[in-house]
Order: sequence, then C-alpha cells, then structure tokens
Amino acid sequence: MRSLVNAYLRAGLVPMIVAALVIGTIIGVVAPNVGVGLGILGSIFVGALKAIAPVLVFFLVLAAVSGQKINADVRVKPVLILYLVGTFTAALVAVGASFLFPTELVLTGLDAVEQSAPQSLKEVLTNLLMNLVANPVSSIANANYMGILTWSILLGLAIRSLSDTTRQVVADVGTAVTNVVKWVIHLAPFGILGLVANTVAETGIDALMGYGRLLGVLVGSMLFIALVVNPLLVAIVTRKNPYPLVLTCLRESGVTAFFTRSSAANIPVNMNLARKLGLNEDTYSVTIPLGATINMAGAAITINVLTLAAAHTMGIEIGFGSALLLAIVGSLSACGASGVAGGSLLLIPLACNLFNIPNDIAMQVVAIGFIIGVVQDSAETALNSSTDVLFTAAADPKFAYKG
Repeated sequence: MRSLVNAYLRAGLVPMIVAALVIGTIIGVVAPNVGVGLGILGSIFVGALKAIAPVLVFFLVLAAVSGQKINADVRVKPVLILYLVGTFTAALVAVGASFLFPTELVLTGLDAVEQSAPQSLKEVLTNLLMNLVANPVSSIANANYMGILTWSILLGLAIRSLSDTTRQVVADVGTAVTNVVKWVIHLAPFGILGLVANTVAETGIDALMGYGRLLGVLVGSMLFIALVVNPLLVAIVTRKNPYPLVLTCLRESGVTAFFTRSSAANIPVNMNLARKLGLNEDTYSVTIPLGATINMAGAAITINVLTLAAAHTMGIEIGFGSALLLAIVGSLSACGASGVAGGSLLLIPLACNLFNIPNDIAMQVVAIGFIIGVVQDSAETALNSSTDVLFTAAADPKFAYKG
C-alpha cells in the first residue's frame, strides 16, 4: 500500500489532474450511468474542501497576525505600496473583464436556492458589517468568512503580546491545518474525475467547453496585468523602460513558479534572482517572503472572476458600487490566500458572501476552479511570484538594471 501511495505522489498532481480530466470525460461520454455514479467522488472532495476551508482561513490569518514582527531598520514601505496597488488593480481588471466577457457556469441545485440579490450598496455594507461581528464559533461552523477574518485578526493582535511559546503553538496549528489541506488537495484527481464524469454524463461535453471561456477570461486578465499594468507601475516608479526587468522576472521566476504552483515554494528562487540582480539584501530578505503572502494579484483575479461568474449564473445583478466593493474585498482576501496550490480557490466563498451566494454553490465554484487549475493556478502563481521580485527591484533606489 505504501509503495502505491508513494508512486501516486511521485506522479505529480498536475499530470494526475490532466489524466482525471481525460478519463472523466471519456467515462461521461461512453458510460453516462457510470459517470453519474462516480459523482460521489466529486461530492466527497467538495465536502472535504467545504469542511476544512473555514478552519484554514481562521488559523492562517491568526498565525500570520500573531507572528508578525516589525523591523524598524528595514524600509519596505515602497514595496508594500506596490504590492497593494498591484493587487487592487488586478482586482479591478478582473471585475472589468468579467463585465466585458460575462461567463456562466454549470452548477447544480440552483432551483432550490433562494436568490436574494442585494438591492443596493447600503444593503451589501449592512450585511458585511453584521457578518463581521457574528459569533466566531458560528462563523467557522457556517463558513462566514467575514466573521472569520474579523476574529482571527483580533485574536492574532491579542496573542502578539503573549509569550513566544504561545505564538509558536498558533503557528504550529496553522501548519498542521495547511498539511491537512495538502492531503485533501492530493486527492483532487479522484474528486475531479468524479466531477467531470458526472458533469459530462448529465449535461454533455458542451458543459466542459464553457470552462474554456472562463479560463480565457482568467488567463487573459493575468497576462494583461503581467505585460501591461505591472510594466506601467514599474515605469512610473523607475522612469525607465520596464520590459527588460519584467521579462527577466517572468523568465527566471515565473517559469519556475508555473510548475511549482506555490509562491512559498518559489521563495528560494526569488531570493537567488534578487541576489543576481544586486538588490539590497536587507530589503529583499523581508519583501520577498512577505510578497509570497500578501502580493496576490493572480489570486485577486481568480477570486473576482469566479465570484462574478457565479453571480452571472444565478442571475444576480451587480451594480457599480457592489462591483467596487467586490474589488476591495477580493484584493484584501487575496492577501490571505494559502501558500499551497489552489489556495486562492478556498477564499472564493468569502467573496460570494457579499452577494448572498450560498456556501453550497460557492464550493461548487471552487471545485470548478480545481478543474481548470492545471492552467489557472499555474498562471496565477507565476504572476504572483514573479511580481515579488519585480516590485522589490523597482522600489530599490540603488538598483540599476542594464537589460
């Protein structure tokens, strides 16, 4: 048994997901009854994600806030500003792209859902504020992500004044929950096999073709950020041609991140690139690990595009004020994206809460995210990680790029 597990792990998650997509599609077309039966695998996978996601968000944010250390000798403010501006701009681009190219998803259980779309920005803000102060235990139990964020931040700030041992325990619990998420994600090929087989069996191959449009909006938005918006921000800061630096970061950091699919795992690569570029070590030793946590333009795009796709599918009308609020919430929640592959997908329910989209529907959207994650998550990580070095270099006053 152990040898089978080791062989499965050595095969790699991406090849296994690709194989699951192919096999699931074939089963759904050739043997629809079997495909419907395999749907239980997808239900179990979605159920596991639904159960662990609130706990993951709570302990990741709690550990991040309680373990934060402020070093007055390191000047990271310009880099932080670029991180925040870049992430928020990405959220706005995602919202704009979703309105220009509206996408609908194949979701089940919509007839049983009471569609109570917010009527105004005031209603959205009222719901948001009430969710913020909800009971912390009920927030975790009911997947109220706004309440989870509120109480995890407050508890994290309170724990910061306690002993190092207490903070280490919190960090260890966060690591343990992350490991559980990794175990669940390792089972993604089986879940995706069931989801694809069941979807094709019930709705036909055309349902999968709809994901191509969704993927086009996601990847197109990320390319626009990487090749247009980021160079513009760098040019404003440095007043020089940004593309030699942009392409270097994409080539030496983005390509590696595309395959590792983890900003955290790509930190050593970015450190080495920063060293090669001659950046200030006192700065990049702080900003690059920090960027792996809060510089999440790709995650902001994923969260907003998939949330708006769910809203379009349910027929929810989104006004300008609500869209702007989604961009703000999407960019803020992206900063809490997990360092594991597919981490941003688990924060989609947080954004869905803004439009009263039920958690059951939101987790179906998360599952769709995993189906297209072979490309989406890889492109997202490549954008996120390469931008860490890009903005650190742009904000370094001593850096002079020769091309």
